[in-house]
Amino acid sequence: MCQIAESLGYSDHAVSTFISLISIWSYFGRVCAGFISESLLTKWKIPRSLVMTFFILFSCVGFLLIAFPFPGALYIASVIIGFCFGAQSIFNPTIISELFGLKHYPTLSNCGVLAIPLATYVFNVRVAGVIYDNEALKQIKIIKGLGRDSAKELKCIGKQCYRLSFIIRAGAAITGTLTSLILVTRTRKFYQGDLYNKYRKEVIANTDETTIVLSTDDNTNTKPDR
Repeated sequence: MCQIAESLGYSDHAVSTFISLISIWSYFGRVCAGFISESLLTKWKIPRSLVMTFFILFSCVGFLLIAFPFPGALYIASVIIGFCFGAQSIFNPTIISELFGLKHYPTLSNCGVLAIPLATYVFNVRVAGVIYDNEALKQIKIIKGLGRDSAKELKCIGKQCYRLSFIIRAGAAITGTLTSLILVTRTRKFYQGDLYNKYRKEVIANTDETTIVLSTDDNTNTKPDR
């Protein structure tokens, strides 16, 4: 966020504001997404995966606001990206537990979380980092006529510094949206049924087993006197 704000001409105070907005709205995203998806699922049987798809698609708006910025666009983008990131962070573990149960939940959940460091490396280092350096080199060559070896630190100023990077991110989000729609199609019948019925059966079964064990213990401890 510091480099993005610097390339677009924002002050240091604005940078701290962007970071605060992302953190605050990430929290609201977690709370609101959970409440909204649960309400829609309970009342109208709308799949939780469909709500997740909406938030993935909505994040494209934030990415495109950074790719094609106007004055103050980064404030709006910080709110949207923070909100969508917080929302998506609760959908992965929730949907995994609902679809696959709790038997192998730790392994499956960690596989889902693995997407975060992988995507961070790909988009931040291999995509944004490379494109930013290339744009900075172009500016150095045009303005000062220098090469990469002559510049100690690469600094890019302008809208073009992160434009292509966030267009690629928006494209990745759209691809994720299409993939998520496949998940919605395949899980539609599952969410239209009684989602919590199997958990109630497990609770009843565990309660019956506990009752049987307690009854056996009572019969064992209570013996007739001879």
